[in-house]
Amino acid sequence: MPPSSTNNYRKPAQPTVADTAGRIAPRDTRLEAAVLGALMLEKDAYTIVCDILHADSFYEPAHQRIYEAIQTLGAAQSPIDMLTVVEQLRLNGTLDSVGGTAYVAQLTMEVASAANVEFHARIVAQKYLSRQLIGFASELETKAFDESIDVDDVLQEAEGRLFEISQRNVKKEVTQIDPVISQAIEAIQTAANRTSGLSGLESGYHDLDKLTSGWQNSDLIIIAARPAMGKTAFVLSMAKNMAVNYNTPVAIFSLEMSNVQLVNRLISNVCEIEGSKIKSGQLTPIEWNQLMARIKHLTGAPLYIDDTPSLSIFELRTKARRLVREHGVRMIIIDYLQLMNASGMKFGSREQEVSMISRSLKQLAKELNLPIVALSQLNRSVESRTENKRPQLSDLRESGAIEQDADMVCFIHRPEYYLHSDTDASGRDIRGLAEFIVAKHRSGAVDDVKMRFRAPVARFENWNEAAVAISQGTHASRLNDALGADAPAPVPGAAPMTGGTADLAAPPSDNGPLPF
Repeated sequence: MPPSSTNNYRKPAQPTVADTAGRIAPRDTRLEAAVLGALMLEKDAYTIVCDILHADSFYEPAHQRIYEAIQTLGAAQSPIDMLTVVEQLRLNGTLDSVGGTAYVAQLTMEVASAANVEFHARIVAQKYLSRQLIGFASELETKAFDESIDVDDVLQEAEGRLFEISQRNVKKEVTQIDPVISQAIEAIQTAANRTSGLSGLESGYHDLDKLTSGWQNSDLIIIAARPAMGKTAFVLSMAKNMAVNYNTPVAIFSLEMSNVQLVNRLISNVCEIEGSKIKSGQLTPIEWNQLMARIKHLTGAPLYIDDTPSLSIFELRTKARRLVREHGVRMIIIDYLQLMNASGMKFGSREQEVSMISRSLKQLAKELNLPIVALSQLNRSVESRTENKRPQLSDLRESGAIEQDADMVCFIHRPEYYLHSDTDASGRDIRGLAEFIVAKHRSGAVDDVKMRFRAPVARFENWNEAAVAISQGTHASRLNDALGADAPAPVPGAAPMTGGTADLAAPPSDNGPLPF
């Protein structure tokens, strides 16, 4: 230990925490001294512990300052020994405060070998983590007793602080390549056994699935567009395809619309009834039959909706883990990224907060091993361009980190919205044309995928009509024939219909995916 006469030590980053029983904060100063001594004896010891320890990991202020000097030498790739550490402490102006040359020399004399330096360093790091948690819990308890502070604010701050602590201290070990090769071969074999030939989750859009091989686990997919391009309509159409047609559990976190509004749009999508009629309830008898027959496809679908406004990244992590654990959710959709927040953490600007959110979404995708699709807004530079209105990566709003963190960045562009015409300059018919632009694809090619957008029912479909007809089979024809002018009109609120029309709700047994 440094001489007791030295009273000008700097306070440690985490102060000593004592409870009513008189306990003191976890620390082991002898192990701290052993680690510092080993670092000055063994030339390669610093490379072993540099990822494990930082200056605040040490409890003794003198040990913190000595390790800071060692860090400076290590960063400069200078030799680390007693003489160089003493000289660095002198340059830092902290030599006297640590006990002088005598104490530094004493650290090296009390260590016989550096063989166990990594084991000792991990114990020191664990003690530091324990002190952090104790200080965090003590502060949280104080705020919880203060009735002038809103408990929701306390919870938000607690989530943020705990997330910070876990991110700083949890490290993933390096993995030798052999087990990873085995996992890769297994994934290839699984993909080969699928009739679709895709390695990821099917979206229901054939050309897009060919380009991406399906949505891949651990990927963060950003889908961006200007308002009114159909971002929400696209992800709802895709979620319906995945949950209803392929029975893939999907979770939707909607920060912009309520769950009732989302379900109304899904009903319009599935039943092919205009959204305005769904909201007003002014349906014709045929449309009532159509609604009652087709809405049953949504009932029981593995589709989970959360409409918490201003959702924080910490709430999302908690809810996503629960959805995966309890319902086996395999994809998460967020509508949309800029409405999220990282409450409980302080940022210098909104751009820094959005950067932290996008980085956390990528970490969550890797942790849960599933694809996360996050919608994003574009800035107004698209509107200011006179000719080319196609979005590009530089149009992403508020943060360039979104582009960096995402595995895929996609844009939705509808030419007829800007041209106000049924044809483009080359005479091509662009009615209902939607271009799904894959502008960044970390593990594949970039390209444009043509889709058809049906605005009255807010629905995206495959552009290739032949492919759509094949996927629909004959069931849609039976349904349209049955829903003719002679079909009886049900009374709203009455018991479910019986007979031929109601039977149409049963999915076909041999025709593959459901017909819409």
